[in-house]
Amino acid sequence: MKLLEGKTAIITGASRGIGRGIAQVFAQQGANVAFTYNSSVEASNQLEKELQALGVKAKGYKSNAANFKQALDLVDYVLEEFGTIDILVNNAGITKDNLLMRMSEDDFDRVIEVNLKSVFNMTKAVQTTFLKQRKGSIINMSSVVGVKGNAGQTNYAASKAGIIGFSKSIALELGSRNVRSNVIAPGFIETEMTAKLDENQVKEWRKAIPLRRGGSPEDVANVCLFLASDMSSYVTGQTIHVDGGMLT
Repeated sequence: MKLLEGKTAIITGASRGIGRGIAQVFAQQGANVAFTYNSSVEASNQLEKELQALGVKAKGYKSNAANFKQALDLVDYVLEEFGTIDILVNNAGITKDNLLMRMSEDDFDRVIEVNLKSVFNMTKAVQTTFLKQRKGSIINMSSVVGVKGNAGQTNYAASKAGIIGFSKSIALELGSRNVRSNVIAPGFIETEMTAKLDENQVKEWRKAIPLRRGGSPEDVANVCLFLASDMSSYVTGQTIHVDGGMLT
């Protein structure tokens, strides 16, 4: 029996990186997957085919989670197409790094909107469904930066710290209806984006991590799988660090 057999998940920002890894692991474990993407139609179509080949229902939606109306519409579309929603993974996120003295107001606002307001939008959009069926798992993607801060990332750190506070509050609000809310805080995860970085710098980062390596999208996805499945039915309001011991 697969861990997510017969369940439907919405994953935001899944056309690449961590979101893509989560979609793949969920589909391998029997989940039907509705995912959003922002711009890459090609990557979305490719992922859709890959997931369908695993024998599950999968569909990509071009949707901006930072837009409240689009988030509400997305949930309506998914309910119409899939009939149910059991898991929400809020993964969509961006960075616009700069020292505070050089950061524009727009760069601050945009990161808060995409990373944090999207979590409010999507959680509010699925809440009624979860409360009605008296079950649901919400998994929000934060970051080690949201826990310890990072120079040059005040906007990103604020958005990711906000996700932790939001998730704990939702866990308290919805717990009596068996709706769970948890956070994953990834550390240095190696994706297409990090592949463009200077190799020597990456080696230095790896050396500073107790497990002496960067994480993979699958490392994050496996923890996500635990939180999405009934194996974690008594876990809510928690932040799980997937960082190789970086913050130990």
